[in-house]
Amino acid sequence: MAVTLERDGDCAVVTIDNPPVNAASHAVRQGLMEAVATCDADPAVRTVILRCTGRTFVAGADIREFGQPPREPHLPDVVAAIEAAAKPWVAAIHGTALGGGLELAMACRARVIATDAKLGLPEVNLGLIPGAGGTVRLPRLVDAETALTMVAGGKPVGAAQAHRAGLVDEVAEGDLVAAARDMARSTTGNEPPTLERPVRHPADADAFAAQKAKLIAKARGQQSIEAAVHAVARALEMPADEALASERDAFLELKASDQSAALRHIFMAERATLSDPRCKGRPRPFGTVGVIGGGTMGAGIAAACLLSGLTVILVERDGEAAQAAHERVSSILDQSARRGIVDETMRAAIGNRFSAHDGYGTLSRADLVIEAIFEEMDVKKAVFATLDTVTKADAILATNTSYLDVNAIASTVADPSRVIGLHFFSPAHIMKLLEIVVPDRVADDVVATAAAFAKRLGKTAVLSGVCDGFIANRIMSAYRREADYLIEDGALPADVDRSMRDFGFPMGVFEMQDLAGLDIAWAMRKRRAATRDPNERYVAIADRLCEQGRFGRKTGAGWYRYEDAKPVADPEVTALIDAERARKGIEPASLPDDAIMDRIVSAMQSEAQKVLDEGIASGPGDIDVVMTSGYGFPRWRGGPMFMKARQDAGERA
Repeated sequence: MAVTLERDGDCAVVTIDNPPVNAASHAVRQGLMEAVATCDADPAVRTVILRCTGRTFVAGADIREFGQPPREPHLPDVVAAIEAAAKPWVAAIHGTALGGGLELAMACRARVIATDAKLGLPEVNLGLIPGAGGTVRLPRLVDAETALTMVAGGKPVGAAQAHRAGLVDEVAEGDLVAAARDMARSTTGNEPPTLERPVRHPADADAFAAQKAKLIAKARGQQSIEAAVHAVARALEMPADEALASERDAFLELKASDQSAALRHIFMAERATLSDPRCKGRPRPFGTVGVIGGGTMGAGIAAACLLSGLTVILVERDGEAAQAAHERVSSILDQSARRGIVDETMRAAIGNRFSAHDGYGTLSRADLVIEAIFEEMDVKKAVFATLDTVTKADAILATNTSYLDVNAIASTVADPSRVIGLHFFSPAHIMKLLEIVVPDRVADDVVATAAAFAKRLGKTAVLSGVCDGFIANRIMSAYRREADYLIEDGALPADVDRSMRDFGFPMGVFEMQDLAGLDIAWAMRKRRAATRDPNERYVAIADRLCEQGRFGRKTGAGWYRYEDAKPVADPEVTALIDAERARKGIEPASLPDDAIMDRIVSAMQSEAQKVLDEGIASGPGDIDVVMTSGYGFPRWRGGPMFMKARQDAGERA
């Protein structure tokens, strides 16, 4: 049974057992309603404890039911029944209480939480807002500012923060159910239900208005965030019953929206990326990680590993470079400490797990070595040939290459089965995406280790086959090439970037190139020049910029000129574009924003389809995850392949 009821003296214990995450499915909702009725009718029961088995409290609604006809009892009815119960309920929270789980907990008269538990209302991440009273009850337990952050931001809070804010009544250091039982025994039954408590209005109305405006601006078109802001505002001003009705109407409208469908698609796709059977096998140990190269990427990889509890040995070309790399990694760790990601004790402990050297011999004890040097095949092959002689025979050797042939790199070592690609995105300690590039001869347990390593680092990992650029950079190169065509055809860099930002990208493709540095792609284009198809349309404008030393932000000029670190359209770039158009005899045409985005998204979709057809990606969902996690494609649009499927379905209809 999904819900069971036991007696413990005059206390009833209601237990939810609905693995894996105790989602508030129909069976759970029905069981809770029956438990309320049973406890209210039993004169021997004075109080009720609500707990869950397994690793978590109720972690949310069962999103598998979203596409099905609604079945009573609905969650708002269950929440209302618990709150109105004649016998007061106490929630014993462990793991996570998210969405509907937190709404159930807030309906109880009191809440006890385990020290490592987290509470949150993440519905905005699925294109929704809380629909069972979350936006109305929360600002009656916590201050308005915290309520707004939790509802519109979607991030959970820890036990200590929840206790300080007033969301929970006690943090249990020991036995959670025993603590809940003690609290239940101390209840009088006269404690006011949550909805009868006064709302906690903002301390500073102007600051609160600014907080709302900032959240809406940051949403970049995501409807659920704006709806969440308005829902909290209504809860502060309306009577509870009216605010509840408005919340439910907004929830149902969002649930039926294209944006919610897109966000639910991404949510499920992210959880399916490592479904390949090879990812489920027994991994090799990877407690000690070697990193070759301590530049921006290598330092980020090292920091990501250290922050995940791993030991890191970093190797550079000489002592001076090793010292610089050590300082670079230490700076990242110090930033993490300042941001509260680690405390001072943890920061000190991390330092004891890190060392930087100028000799490969220190890698003899590494379980996994990640090469993160510049993109030059001969240099990478030389590194792997050296690693083959200094590392353990079963140590995994990984390359962070973003374009090069991992099969060719693997052929350098005696046992190619231990070589794999781990393509991080910069900055590696922040960016979530990790492409696991699977060469032809890799061992299954090496793939399993890469998957386990990604999970340890908290990355969203996607398996990719071997090709030039893999999934992410291959598709990015295609739409960047289309952006080049657009500026030859009549647009300016600012037009393209504005169109992409309005579409929902955090920045446009030309702004992104300036941030990354134009010289990197220029070097790659020069390497490929000899093998380029002479019939291929080639836009040389970026080459002309690089020839002038305009490499982007780091030189103060690229596609834009930078004044006080802000991009400004540069007449010199416009003149250069005009000259290239004239040289090719191109008459520039007016290109509206929607036409610009149609061409960019179509270029993504066309190349993505080739990636699928060639078996480089296992499914369209993986491509959508790559584009949303790696290149800022707006999650609320679902990714280019989700859009294509919707477009194709519309055409068939």
